[in-house]
Order: sequence, then structure tokens, then C-alpha cells
Amino acid sequence: MGDRRIGVDVGGTFTDVTLSLDGDLVTAKVPSTEDQSEGVIAGIEKACAAADIDPETVSEFSHAMTVSVNALLEEDGAKTALVTTEGFRDVLEIGRQDRPSLYDLSAEKPTLLVPRRRRFEVSERTTTDGIEQPVDEAEVRAIAAQLREIDVESVAVSLLHAYAHPENEQHVADILRDELDVPVSASHEVLAEFREYERTSTTAVDAYVRPAIDHYVSHLTDRARELGVPQPRIMQANGGITDADTVRRNAVTTVLSGPAAGVVGAGSMAADEQDGLVTFDMGGTSSDVSLVRDGEAERTTEGVINERPIKTPMVDVETVGAGGGSIAWVDAGGALRIGPRSAGANPGPACYGKGGTEPTVTDANLVLGYIGESTSLGGELSLDADAAYNTLANLADEAGLDSPLEAARGVYRVANANMTRAIRSVTVERGYDPRKFGLAAFGGAGPMHAASIADSLDIDRVVIPRASGVLSAYGLLAADEKRDAVRTYQRSLDAVDPDDVDAVYEGLSEELLAEVSDREAATVRHSADLRYAGQSFELTVDVDRPFDTADARERFGAAHESAYGYRADESVELVNCRVTTTVERNAPPVEYDAGGDPRKGSREAVFAGDVRETPVYERTKLPPQDEIDGPAIVEGDESTIVIPPAWNVRVRDDGTLTAEVSDE
Repeated sequence: MGDRRIGVDVGGTFTDVTLSLDGDLVTAKVPSTEDQSEGVIAGIEKACAAADIDPETVSEFSHAMTVSVNALLEEDGAKTALVTTEGFRDVLEIGRQDRPSLYDLSAEKPTLLVPRRRRFEVSERTTTDGIEQPVDEAEVRAIAAQLREIDVESVAVSLLHAYAHPENEQHVADILRDELDVPVSASHEVLAEFREYERTSTTAVDAYVRPAIDHYVSHLTDRARELGVPQPRIMQANGGITDADTVRRNAVTTVLSGPAAGVVGAGSMAADEQDGLVTFDMGGTSSDVSLVRDGEAERTTEGVINERPIKTPMVDVETVGAGGGSIAWVDAGGALRIGPRSAGANPGPACYGKGGTEPTVTDANLVLGYIGESTSLGGELSLDADAAYNTLANLADEAGLDSPLEAARGVYRVANANMTRAIRSVTVERGYDPRKFGLAAFGGAGPMHAASIADSLDIDRVVIPRASGVLSAYGLLAADEKRDAVRTYQRSLDAVDPDDVDAVYEGLSEELLAEVSDREAATVRHSADLRYAGQSFELTVDVDRPFDTADARERFGAAHESAYGYRADESVELVNCRVTTTVERNAPPVEYDAGGDPRKGSREAVFAGDVRETPVYERTKLPPQDEIDGPAIVEGDESTIVIPPAWNVRVRDDGTLTAEVSDE
């Protein structure tokens, strides 16, 4: 039966599926469901039916979901308690000195995941040099009794300096695990890294989402088993997949699972000969942008979800609340705004005909002619143009605009402006010139907006992968297996013993290699967080083994100059040692074979305020090397591509479309 892989990505509006078999790529979309596993199973069944295969013949199942990020955004995670060192009960509340709205006297802090009444102190003491005061077992068991009384669903343990000497924290965690029938997240297992606030916050997030992840993954595994599909392998925020049992123990690694899969898919399918790619994923609820340079997704360890720091390796994604289902509204000053509220999948945009009454970006695209009444979203959902016009007419009245068409143009421009700002934040604000990058557009709505956004950034090339509407699901088929580990080891490079650093790397490497699926096939990458003496934050650079201080100093100097424009004569400090293990997986081969007449007809569409009769093409029938001049609209089951005037599009041999600014 060959290699039959299936990837399923759950989004806010649709659940996307890709199935590869014998060089063919079968795609499907189904509405996302409240219990995400229902939509996942429905999507698998739909894709298998389209391919005319039995689900039991699927050899591999990879999955990305939004369970953890939804719990954080909607603040409906587990009833969590925190156990910490005496005197540090309020570290989550105090946070850092910096404030997102420094001069806003009415600014409100985000709701704490762990309120003060569920934060408990133990009278232990650990320093960076070792254990000064051991744990009192009776005290910890008394805390466990209190936790049982208040029916907590999860516990986070974060003791002072446990990243350096975890013995006390491990003792506390062991007692709590013995006394309680709930998951216990220990900071030295979640994040063995200094900075008390970030370590405690990350551990609290892990505990907060862990019951939901454990329940969901267990439930999905059972349903997959009933269907005859293998146990799911889960996409992590770091851009790699791992087994289901690992993410159940490390739930925080699943935040931004879906966006990470999309960036991986763009890097594997939308190869570009420029400096790299800006990835632009516009779905039904939000838009995610990131960078791919030198074939690899940019990563960070400084994530923030709903104003809560999460310090774990993740693909560096900037998210804005502007998707196809984002609701347009008028603020108190009369300005047109988009999102972050979304119509979701149910009832969805007004044009879905499911009872939605609020104007969305999708309704605006229908009024502008970019999608038509006959367009079949997801291969099965027809559209109600009258409902879209009516809701845009109401918006026009509220905003003081002349017509539904003017309101639709406003919605389109504001949505694009939001996404343009997000792209600038991952390029210009980080020292990269967006004009040197191609723009890889995907998601159900991304290709409709990409060329217009590229114009505003002076980007002259847009790449639309063949599976653009379900690229995150395709990325699951191409993603490598990855695991990360970090340990704080703070020393001046002038005084560090390279053998001691190598010992730290060796311990981390062995820890990860013991967990990989194929130790012989795994590659190990070593990196270090370095900074100039006196700096508060670090830059991460790759290092070689055996560790060479002069080489590490030079690499850090080059990275600092690239990021900030200068090098300093100050001494350099080693702060953290990092290790990443990777077991490579080859992206499934995909053949492209088009046939038939691609021209479907034409319809009126609006470009720069002018209504133009615009040809419409069927994407799956465009032959390789074919070229189309704009304006044009190319429709597929999962997404629609809008090619404005002064642009043209060429079909690559693999079915990828490359849109470029016309030379004429």
C-alpha cells in the first residue's frame, strides 16, 4: 500500500486535512467542532473517502491543534495551584518592571492563571550554590491536604533556583504526585532556565493547559484507534513533531502548534531563491506571519500568549486577529476596525447562510467579487451574496459610507493594514528588508489578500503553494521530529572551563537522545545564549563541540552586529546551554498533473476602486508553465487567489503558483 500519511490541522473555523499516497495529494476541509476530535475524525474520513482508501491503511497520522492556545485565550483552563518558595508567592503578580501600557493609568493586568488563594509557600531554600534548607515533608503533605480540599485540577511547582539545583523541587513534586490524583508540573522539568518570573509563568501555563491536553490527546487517540488510524504524532510550537505521550507530559510545547506547522509547510513547498520567505497564513479567525531563512523557520524563546510569557522554543510567529471570519465594526471615534472578535465556523460570516448577521472580511471579499456566489468554500459550502450585501449595507450606514461596496473596500484595506503591520514587525523591526523576501501566502484567505499586501511592502513576488488552503496540514507531513532542552550555566567566557560546558551539553544530549524515535538517525545541534557583561538579554548562536570560547565569542559578536549594528569590547557571558535533536523526515513526493480547460468564466471584481470584468480560472486545471496576466481570479477547493492588474502568475511544475509584478 506504500507510504500513506495524513495530516490534520484544526483552525478556528475549518479543520484542514492532507493525505499523501503514491505521489498524489488529497486535501479536504470540514468545519471545526467544539470537540475538536469530532472534526478531526470527520476530516480523516472525508479525505480517505475522496482517495477511495480505507482509513486502516493510513501508515502515519500527524496533528496540530488549538486546545492549549484556546485555553489561554478563553481563560478556561484547569483550576491550577502554585507551590513555591516562602516569600515568592506573588512572583506571578509582580511580574517584571516593564509594562505594556506604561502611561495608561487605567490599564488592567491580565487575569492571573493562579489566584493568590491558590498559591502556597514551602519553607525551603536553594541558592545557585546548592541546597541550604531541605524540604519539610510534613509541611508539603499538609499543603497537599489543602489542595485536595479546594479540588484543584493541576499543580505547578516552581522553587527558587530549581533550575540550578532541582533536588528540593523534585522532592516536593514527588510528594504531591504521591498525595494527589492530578498532574504536577515541576519547573526544572518544564524550563531548567533562570529568571524566576518567566520560569514560574511557563510552568503555570503548562499546568493550566495540561489537563485539557491530556484529555484531548487521550480522547483523540481512542477515536483514531477505533477508526484504525495510528496514534497521532503532535506538532509542537518548535516546528517539530513528537509522540502523543510526550506532549501529554509537556503540554506547554503545544502552544502555536498550527501556525508552526504552516511555517514548516511553506518552507518545504514554497522554496524561493531570494533571501527567504515571509510566511503569511490567513485563516478564518486570525493571521500568522513568520520568516523562513536559509530553509529554516525563525525560532524564539520569548513567546507571549494573551500577555503571559512562555519561555519555550517556538517558531517565531506574529499573530493578528484578522481572518476571513473577523468581524468588522465601528469604534467610538467612528473608525472602521477589524477583529479580534470572529464569527468562527458557527454561525460564521453572514454569507455562509447559517444565521450570521455581523459583517466579516469574507463578506467583504464576496461583495468585492474576489469570491463569487458559486465559489464552494471547502469544496462544499455555497455562499449567500444577498446576506453579505445586507450586512455590509448596515456597516456602511454605521460608518457613514456611501454603499456596501465602499464598506467592503474599507474592510479589505483595514484588514490588509493590520497584516502589513504584522509583517513589518517580523522584518523591518528585526533588521530585515522585506523587499528581499518572497511572500508565501496560504490559509483559506491568504492568497486573496497577498498581492495587495505585497504591493504595500514593495515585495515583488508572491508564492502560493499548491496546497495553499491546507498548508499547515501539509506541513505536518513534512515536519521533522524535534526535541529541545536547555540548562542555565552562567559564566564569563574568559573564566569558563570548556570541559565543564561540554559536560553540560553531553548531559542534555543524552537526555534527549534517550527519548527520540531513532537514535541512530538523530542529529544533535548545540547552541548557547550569550550576552555582553551588564546586558539583560541574550542572543542565541550555534556552537561546536568541543566547546571553543574564542569561536563562541566571534559568533556572538557577528550576531550582535547583525541585530544591533555594532560590537562591543565588553567581556562576553555564557548564560544558557541549549540542545536540539532532530530526526529528519522527507516531505512526501507530490506529483502535479493538470488537464482540461482551466477557464471557468468571469465576474465583476473591484480593483483600486474600479469594477472590472475579471476572468476566473480553476486552479487544478492550470497546466505547468502556464502564465496568466492580471487581473485574474484562480479558484481552488481550499482557497481563492486574487491577481490584481499589473501582476502576472506562472504555474510551476509542482503546481505552485508564483505571482510577480509585471515588467510592463
